[in-house]
Amino acid sequence: MFKINCLNPIANIGLDIFSDKYEQVDNYNEANAVLVRSASMHDLDIPESLEAIARAGAGVNNIPLDKCAEKGVVVFNTPGANANGVKELVIAGLLLASRDIVGGVNWVGSVKEEPEVAKLVEKNKSKFAGVEIQGKKLGVIGLGAIGVLVANAANRLGMEVYGYDPFISVDAAWNLSRDIKHSKSLEEIYRECDYITVHVPLTDTTKGMFNKEVFEIMKDGVKILNFSRDSLVNDDDMIEALNSGKVNRYVTDFPNPKVAGTQGVIAIPHLGASTNESEDNCAVMAVKELMEYLENGNIKNSVNYPNCDMGVCTQAGRIAINHKNIPNMLSQFTSTLANENINISDMINKSRGQWAYTMLDIESPATVEIAKKIEEIGGVVKVRIIK
Repeated sequence: MFKINCLNPIANIGLDIFSDKYEQVDNYNEANAVLVRSASMHDLDIPESLEAIARAGAGVNNIPLDKCAEKGVVVFNTPGANANGVKELVIAGLLLASRDIVGGVNWVGSVKEEPEVAKLVEKNKSKFAGVEIQGKKLGVIGLGAIGVLVANAANRLGMEVYGYDPFISVDAAWNLSRDIKHSKSLEEIYRECDYITVHVPLTDTTKGMFNKEVFEIMKDGVKILNFSRDSLVNDDDMIEALNSGKVNRYVTDFPNPKVAGTQGVIAIPHLGASTNESEDNCAVMAVKELMEYLENGNIKNSVNYPNCDMGVCTQAGRIAINHKNIPNMLSQFTSTLANENINISDMINKSRGQWAYTMLDIESPATVEIAKKIEEIGGVVKVRIIK
């Protein structure tokens, strides 16, 4: 019986997938696997029982990835499951940045008690006039699951779309409209585009990527949309750019004390993936990832261990090993089994950075004794008997 703990409410459409092999428990410290959305896990200890964490969403900055890897805990996310929900909000952000809809709506609310509302509207509506997005240039930085959808949708709305992503995947490239202009540098996006939307993860190299230096390259009156992570933008430099008019609008899904309420900022309360459909899609994907890992040892969409798939085991036994990516590991695994007169029928080994993952299908049932011998090998952090 696998014990599952939910640190946040998870859509029932996902939880209902769990078979009778699974039990939902309230105690995190006895769980074999955890489902989480936004709850921070950085201050939580990692119990010995924990084998996997699935984030029902794309971002994993609320999970201590390195600490989990060191304990042999595989962390999954659900890339693309909420992509359409975010895409639709980005398109809404484009329109909000172009037409002063927010200002107009707020003004109407302030005069709603006036007897001559209709006349006041006709007299004052020019204060909230804007521009159309058709024919304008949009730069999309990051062409992953969300960026591709945004680029294609904006293209269909008549925008001239520039896309930049030096690491674009084959699948993303296939899905990208042929009308999207492929920028070879960020500088081209900055210089050419009237609107810029960013869809990249937060890393040491992307933190603060929107700053005073790049604002100076951009067109006067540029409109910037950030539905990825707040720390991609240097807030002090953004506020200065807004005050000078270099940036006309900053639409962000990540309000914080510096930008919330600032003139020119449209701050949305992190609604990118807040749709019923996105939450359902994330829950289903997260649950399936956990089940595949716990039952078969296969890894798909991990952010701290390599993807690895050997299908369903048809042999007498299967052993899964989380270990450091250092020399001589495989030979030690095979020697350990050979010393016990156990034949390996199939195996797979994958690495990701300093961590690696090995699965061994064997022609004899896997035993606790064998698992303990493998666990004693230096560099091994976790051994699981799958079958």
